[in-house]
Amino acid sequence: MKALPIVLAALGVVLLVRLGLRRRGRRRSSPLSMPTRGLRGTGLLGITGLVAGREIRERVRGRVLRVVTLILFAVVAAAVVIPTIHTGTTTRQRVGVVAGSPALDAELQKLATTVGLPVELVHEPDLSAARAALSTGKLDMVVDGGTRILVQNPISTADTSTEALYVRGVATALGAQETFARAGLTPEQAAAVAEAKPLPVESVNPGKQARTTEEATALIGVILIFIVLTQYLTWTLMGVMEEKASRVVEVLLATVRPGQLLAGKVAGIGVVALVQAVALVAFALVLAKVVGSGLVHGAAPLVVVATLVWLVLGYAFYSWVYAAAGSLAERQDQVQSLALPLSAPLIFGYIVSLIGVSSGNASLLVKVLAYLPPTAPFAMPTLVGFGEVTWWQFLLSVVVSVVCTVMVALVAARVYRTAVLRTGGRVRLRELVPTLAK
Repeated sequence: MKALPIVLAALGVVLLVRLGLRRRGRRRSSPLSMPTRGLRGTGLLGITGLVAGREIRERVRGRVLRVVTLILFAVVAAAVVIPTIHTGTTTRQRVGVVAGSPALDAELQKLATTVGLPVELVHEPDLSAARAALSTGKLDMVVDGGTRILVQNPISTADTSTEALYVRGVATALGAQETFARAGLTPEQAAAVAEAKPLPVESVNPGKQARTTEEATALIGVILIFIVLTQYLTWTLMGVMEEKASRVVEVLLATVRPGQLLAGKVAGIGVVALVQAVALVAFALVLAKVVGSGLVHGAAPLVVVATLVWLVLGYAFYSWVYAAAGSLAERQDQVQSLALPLSAPLIFGYIVSLIGVSSGNASLLVKVLAYLPPTAPFAMPTLVGFGEVTWWQFLLSVVVSVVCTVMVALVAARVYRTAVLRTGGRVRLRELVPTLAK
């Protein structure tokens, strides 16, 4: 699968982020960089904005952001540039010939020389033996007496490889010869030659249609959402835990309400995440234009917009959950025990959507997950890429996600307000039930 290197690179980035945050979590948070005097006279939005600005400054100045951003840019550059690099070497192709002739062999060799493809002609006794050899990989192509061409897998019209050019050239040339032999050299037959069409190319194995631009854009979008969400949600979790462990939050809560502090932290990290995502997309588009890569050439604008929309909605939903969970712990080992169950629905939605968009088929499970807030950030862009969702279905999923996000935010604010000042050990969920029931 062509997307496998990108997927592995994405998992590598996630691992680097976790290792970097684990090292960072051993240190105490830096002193407050946000002024706390005079905040009581500021409006709600102003206080939240000050907290958000503090988060933005802290993340931008951090070494982890710079390192991870450089790694992401390197991964994007590799994904765009590598497909444009040609090694200049071509593997010798084994072409099976059934009911051949010296003239047919000479024509096949001539066409191979024209496209620069080394071929080896293998004469097969009959079509059944040739099919068997083609199915097992002993042959790359079969020519049945100048009337039929067989290949292993379907050849896309967008495939410009030497092998694909050779198959098309053979189909066109043999089609013209068949027309000459059938029609002769009379004027009427010459007219028939002018209308000659290439021979049909049949595949032994059934194959799927070539991935469309929308599907390719959706594939990259799903991977981008996973990388960005994993990185910044972990930062949210670690940031809340560090402030609680270092008692910085006690100073902040002396002048800022818990809900304002939590909203500012979520908004600040979210702004950094969105800016990084937009920068990556812009970098990929510009680099592809410069090197002439077809990876993002003609990227579907609708799928790009859907990806950015669900990146924001996905972060908005999960950030409250991760922030509230961070307030329950005050040590690194406690955070690790919370990270896996929190990320389980995120990973599940990512894997199911990635399999769907890679296979070229949106399963029923993907369609169901597109309306569930924990998995919609991955499933809905996949459906948009396949063109299997209408505007009102997309809007319905957005509304469901926004409503659930508001509900989660209210619950998270209560959990944060209750747990963030409780030190001496991890706060158990059962201890928060009386508070949530109020």
